[in-house]
Amino acid sequence: MHTVSSLRAGQDGASVAIRRIDARAPSRWLEAAWQDIKANPLPSLAYGLLFALGGDLILLALVSHPHLLTFAISGFFLVAPLLAAGLYELSRARENGEKLMFIDSLRAFRRNGQSLALFGLLLALTALLWERFTAIAFAMLSGGGAFASNALLTGILLGGEHLAFVTTWLLLGGVLAGFVFTLAVVSVPMMLDRDCDPVTAMACSLRAVAANPGPLALWAVLIVVLTLTGFATLLFGLVVLMPMLGHASWHAYRELVE
Repeated sequence: MHTVSSLRAGQDGASVAIRRIDARAPSRWLEAAWQDIKANPLPSLAYGLLFALGGDLILLALVSHPHLLTFAISGFFLVAPLLAAGLYELSRARENGEKLMFIDSLRAFRRNGQSLALFGLLLALTALLWERFTAIAFAMLSGGGAFASNALLTGILLGGEHLAFVTTWLLLGGVLAGFVFTLAVVSVPMMLDRDCDPVTAMACSLRAVAANPGPLALWAVLIVVLTLTGFATLLFGLVVLMPMLGHASWHAYRELVE
């Protein structure tokens, strides 16, 4: 049985209960996600294919721009919660006994569109700040010289150069990604499911993380590991892994929020 703690959220003052979960919860979410994919594979895998092909095209276009390439890879973690809205819709529909086509799942972006747009704006601003920081850091590192060449990135990745810079960049990126995760872990599914505003959804997300720091830290690590695994396969691993994570995030919301 889950332990439940209540919180007050939303402008209407409605009471929302946050469940306490155990460390096995992420494995339950991934198992439920796999069941979602098996029950309706075509639309789920279509989202994964779009992520893989779109990501490959973006990375190919940016391969000669080190700071934009690294930003594109790291920035994916910042915007993915919103991009997966269609996958949340597929899981939501399956709970209600519906089996949606891909085109039908796109209605998720119209439901509570204003709140989703505001939350998307927050994510976009966060990503923009991270891009500017990355650009300035690479410019300082290159001494204003070969900023757009591959030599700098090759030296960092293959030559083990600039270790202090890489460590600092990873730490700051991790802090920013953790902040976004804390705000987003249940936000978008909740906005789709309950037609609530972004502030209410983010407050619930913060409370969920505060009530379950250990299990949700494990969930965050699994998201990073599985996503990086997808990137390591030239993004084609995301054909399956992205739907898995998207559906699992819906089930995380359903288990965390009463």
